[in-house]
Amino acid sequence: MRKNFGAKPYTYPQPVFIIATYGEDGTPDAMNAAWGGISEENRIAMCLSAEHKTVENILARGAFTVSMATEKYVTECDYVGIVSANDVPDKLAKAGFHTVKSDLVDAPIIEELPMALECKLISYDPETCRLEGEIVNVSADESVLDGKGKIDPRKTPPHHFRPRKSRLSRARREGGQCLPRRTETQMTFALSRANDVFTRHIATIKCVLCENATV
Repeated sequence: MRKNFGAKPYTYPQPVFIIATYGEDGTPDAMNAAWGGISEENRIAMCLSAEHKTVENILARGAFTVSMATEKYVTECDYVGIVSANDVPDKLAKAGFHTVKSDLVDAPIIEELPMALECKLISYDPETCRLEGEIVNVSADESVLDGKGKIDPRKTPPHHFRPRKSRLSRARREGGQCLPRRTETQMTFALSRANDVFTRHIATIKCVLCENATV
């Protein structure tokens, strides 16, 4: 017996991408997104709306990295989706993430996330929000390699995207205010003054990514 859900953006398990870039002044930035995937052997495609600071950075620098959100850093990955770098330019540092510059592209690699795709921009269509990048390199921390030096998926437990509309996330409840929901392809919450909330509760907030995201 099956249940029909109609036309939905469901491709479970759906990874959460953390897209990292440099701003015009060299400040590392990152956002999270869910709608995307491998489009060719050496290409990745994602749907990112033009108003994101990340998109502005990619168009200016021509490069970005893509890491997968992990269970270990679910709160930090959630935070970079809650807050816009248009409002908090150093949000990546406030989330507690550290970065190193890729040797191959003009973009940062988040050290806490063990695997990253290092990419160059191929194209971006603001009408369809489709961004495509060339995968120049895949780098991984030695801690997630197996005995043969290959990436072991069992050592990189991902956090999966689940779109929900009916429940407030704990992060939003902690914020004390409910802003209008964003209709973005990325899986973010709207949270008032999320930067201050995160700073006060970083040790205790156990957010579920995209628990109340609208897609």
